[in-house]
Amino acid sequence: MAVLDAPAPPAPAAPVARSRPLAPAAARVTAPADRPRRARDPFVDVVRALGTLGVVLLHWLMAEATWDGDTLLVGNALGHGAGWLVTWLQPLALLFFAAGASAGYQRGATVAGGRGWGGTMLARLRATARPVGAFVGAWALAVAALLALGVPDDAVWRMARMAPQLLWFLGVWVVLMALAPVLRAAWQRWRWGALAVAVALPLALDALRFGLPGELTGTLAWANVLLAWAAPFLAGIAYATERSAPRRPVTDRADEPLAGRTARWLLAAGAVAAVAATAVLVAVGPYPLSLVGMPGDEISNLGPPTAPVVAHAVAQVCLVLLFRAALVRRAANGAGKRAVDALARRSMTVYLWHLTAMFAVVGVALLGLGQELPAAWGADWWASRPVWFAAYLLVLLGLVRVFGRFEGRRRSRLAVA
Repeated sequence: MAVLDAPAPPAPAAPVARSRPLAPAAARVTAPADRPRRARDPFVDVVRALGTLGVVLLHWLMAEATWDGDTLLVGNALGHGAGWLVTWLQPLALLFFAAGASAGYQRGATVAGGRGWGGTMLARLRATARPVGAFVGAWALAVAALLALGVPDDAVWRMARMAPQLLWFLGVWVVLMALAPVLRAAWQRWRWGALAVAVALPLALDALRFGLPGELTGTLAWANVLLAWAAPFLAGIAYATERSAPRRPVTDRADEPLAGRTARWLLAAGAVAAVAATAVLVAVGPYPLSLVGMPGDEISNLGPPTAPVVAHAVAQVCLVLLFRAALVRRAANGAGKRAVDALARRSMTVYLWHLTAMFAVVGVALLGLGQELPAAWGADWWASRPVWFAAYLLVLLGLVRVFGRFEGRRRSRLAVA
């Protein structure tokens, strides 16, 4: 999972003296004496950072709630007017691509070292249990404390039901990680055919869902919760496998692999075609305009993922690969490097706790201070965004400082190469 894993390092054919890993010393792995020390792939860190920040910002823009003293009503600010356009920036495909790249590097390292994938999976699960366990335990204590302090039951239980919804990602990540050896072998054997099948399967299942009557097809459509995200995950595996292949030694050139002009044109064409396909599907199909679930929509494009989401994922993967060189340059210097480095160490903590930070600020404003949230997309809403976002960020930084140690302990002990 992108927000759970630091990417395992690429495998150069020979040591590269000039490479400078983005990761702190605690996140790097000591290589065996018979193999050179390996550097992290900064591109995977950048993609993960973009995905994590995108999730946080999108959720923080959604804040809409009213409290009448008895009932907490929660809406979605992006469900008004042209707010659906913002949902087209949802970055889940980037997180799964980064997770796949991490799994690809890890699988390559286990094969090279003659180790089994089961041990890697067990280490991943044990490591993940710490920050997730801290999150669940803290929320259980918080619910008990808030109820004891007299906070209205309806508000407490509504927030308690919403906060763990982020953990759906964990289940999908576990299954895809378990399948990583199969997916890597599929790429090595069938190459682009494997990627084509990975994209076609969720599209075919979605066509069955809306083309055939009956409850069975609707139930089967939930398989797309796995299949739709397997496509960017496999793309990440393919990227890492090719980058670590012996015939393609890693240098500090940011444009390897996919360096040729033809490859760039193909990526650009793929991105344009995928965006166009997404637009056509929402325009003529049974799909809503929003690429996330919205109150009042008959269906959600994310529950389960639909054809527009699959096409959107293809576009995102093509775009980040197309601009890989520029992204790595931005992440290698100055403020960009510091931000990416910080998120590389605490991406899971940020992911788990960013909704809690928003709930805390909105809860204090509504229930504690008796304020009303400004109407979405109005002048007051726009003018107040910096203030609200600053409050969310301040609380989130505090939560990261308290709970980041669980993720830090994982990164310092868990070998990823």
